[in-house]
Amino acid sequence: MTDEEEFSLRRRAERRADAKIAFRTHLLTYVMVNAGLAAINYLTSPGEWWVVWPMLGWGIGLFAHGFATFVETGDMRERQIEKELKRLRARRG
Repeated sequence: MTDEEEFSLRRRAERRADAKIAFRTHLLTYVMVNAGLAAINYLTSPGEWWVVWPMLGWGIGLFAHGFATFVETGDMRERQIEKELKRLRARRG
């Protein structure tokens, strides 16, 4: 493997590691904030569970973040790039 290929793999690994760390931070923040909101909800209005609405809204965003982080879409992107390159090359010559 060339130095350039090794550098490229390292950059990709760093980006993926950073994305996973960011997701874990997001998840921890979600749990802590929503636990606090649930406590406030329980102490102030135990008969009405309004806390489910922020949990649901933020949970949708958290799910999307997790999906983007852990579902490997790199191959799909590479296939689309190759498809476009092939189309552009065919158009040129």
